[in-house]
Amino acid sequence: MKLYIKYMVSARCKMVVKEELKKLGLHFIVVDLGEVDIMENISGEEREQVKAALLNVGFELMDDKRAVLIERIKNVIIEMVHHTDEPIKVNFSDYLSEKLNHDYTYLANLFSEVQGTTIEQFVISHKIERIKELIIYDELNITEIAWKMNYSSVAHLSNQFKKATGLSPSHFKQLKDKRRNQLEDI
Repeated sequence: MKLYIKYMVSARCKMVVKEELKKLGLHFIVVDLGEVDIMENISGEEREQVKAALLNVGFELMDDKRAVLIERIKNVIIEMVHHTDEPIKVNFSDYLSEKLNHDYTYLANLFSEVQGTTIEQFVISHKIERIKELIIYDELNITEIAWKMNYSSVAHLSNQFKKATGLSPSHFKQLKDKRRNQLEDI
């Protein structure tokens, strides 16, 4: 049985959900960002127990099909931008369509309608947060970051970064007290 969970954005979130499922005596096959495959079929009462346990640790069990799809879109983007060490070299629209088995136009319209922003803006926001992280870690130079994040040039990355943050990447690097945003808050 598949359950869809809102606000799962990291490996730590997966660990917390696994622990909560274990406490409830449920056996999971896979715990991914935003979704869990459990072995058992659960009753309405057990579903309410899962819902309460997840809510207690900051997650939300989802029932609405549109909300589930929106959350899956977000999780695919978060996984690709934040949790993949491979350079991003694919077109997001093609990747989303293939991964979620829906036409991109449908996904984009649904996302915009429900979220009040476009998928493109959501991707850019997450790419900017990932760039901040890479700048702070100071393991890659800006050219390497631009390549890793699939920007056509350093100038393109710099322009988008400045538009989003008000700072150039180099100025951002100089500001040690500038905090990154939490993924859930983007």
